[in-house]
Amino acid sequence: MYWGMVDTRRRHLPHWEGAGAVYFVTWSLARPQAALSEAERDVVVEALRHFVDDRYGLSAWVVMDDHVHVLVRPFHGWALSRILHSWKSYTAHQIVRARGRSAPVWQDESYDRIVRDEGELAKFTAYIIENPQRRWPGLSEYKWVWSAVRPG
Repeated sequence: MYWGMVDTRRRHLPHWEGAGAVYFVTWSLARPQAALSEAERDVVVEALRHFVDDRYGLSAWVVMDDHVHVLVRPFHGWALSRILHSWKSYTAHQIVRARGRSAPVWQDESYDRIVRDEGELAKFTAYIIENPQRRWPGLSEYKWVWSAVRPG
């Protein structure tokens, strides 16, 4: 899947970026923020979809009540860190403005991992799709989850 050179940087967690890589990314609400409402989850979904096929490709995503998982492939000239900053900054501003929350909305740090092969891609896709059912057993539908392909 990805065998090119990578650049690394470190904050609290290490971050590796490589041209053409697909990433499994997770970010969470800051503490002590209340769970995201349905309308706030819609804001996050709109932000994820906004630059699809322009700045990045998406393979799967889920917006939960307290965190987000995304499989994303940045396009040439768009660093993962820049895309994440855009998503988190835009959604935080929208949520604070429209919903009356206080900042910060999101934790400063995000978790990201370069997807190494097709097996990992399938594993992460399944994890994302199944995330709502793991959180809320018996849930039959969840509006804030999407995948380009269904694993299986």
